[in-house]
Amino acid sequence: MSDKKTQILEATERLLAEHGFDRLSMQMVAKEAGVAAGTIYRYFSDKNDLLAQLRHHVMSQCAKKILHGLTDNMSMKQQFVTAWRNAWQLTISRDGHAINREQFDSLPYQNSSEQRTMEKALFAPIHNLFQAGVANGTFKPLPSDVLSGIGLEPAICLARKQARGVINLNASAIDDAVEACWDAISLHKEPEKSQ
Repeated sequence: MSDKKTQILEATERLLAEHGFDRLSMQMVAKEAGVAAGTIYRYFSDKNDLLAQLRHHVMSQCAKKILHGLTDNMSMKQQFVTAWRNAWQLTISRDGHAINREQFDSLPYQNSSEQRTMEKALFAPIHNLFQAGVANGTFKPLPSDVLSGIGLEPAICLARKQARGVINLNASAIDDAVEACWDAISLHKEPEKSQ
């Protein structure tokens, strides 16, 4: 990605986190990015194209943060706990990526099959973890999207509530929440070792 394009995406991300979609204009983006308004149109056909590419950028950054530290040599539970805690930390940090992901997730017209495919690719290690866990008997026999919704999405929901001051979870309560989510999706048996 070119430096100018990245500069424009990052400027848009900052503005979006601060002002939301309704008040975002191409002139604001140009000023924030320190480029001429016409420069934006070299990289993006219009505001919708800019926002679509920004969504991909935001989701890519969120995926990197949620998947940080996951390795195949970890147990399934270790991978799950790592992803859960990463999702919690990303959301509780209230950084631009987390705020903008929330905004994109709340837009009904942004939920196209192309975007779902893109997000599934970005979060493939999570889907693979759940699919492998179902196959080896670690997880309940549910689709990976359902397991993610029951297992990982509570981390995001609880972190949003904590950030707004609705709840106040200490480290022990967070540990309990992680364990409750694991219990919700786990069959509580050791997978059979492959021969």
